Amino acid sequence: MRMGRKLPLKDAWLIMFILGVVMLNYPFLHIFNKDVLIFGIPLIILYFFIGWPFSIFVVYLFSIYLGRHSDQETTKEKPHANPPEGST
Repeated sequence: MRMGRKLPLKDAWLIMFILGVVMLNYPFLHIFNKDVLIFGIPLIILYFFIGWPFSIFVVYLFSIYLGRHSDQETTKEKPHANPPEGST
């Protein structure tokens, strides 16, 4: 395990999963299940069509960040290979 990372990778993905489950459960669905129309669209439908892609976008950004972060760490950890002696 890498010591420089503030939050272990498994913990971060677990938090993302739990937030996704919470978004699709009672408290949030009850909050957005109102008889309110915004531009003629029910609030609950807007919640799904805006909230779900937003959560996917956050996971996408998180994946890109981890990919770049792990690439930088692997280049730091690997010493440059010296060519074998006697080769040209």
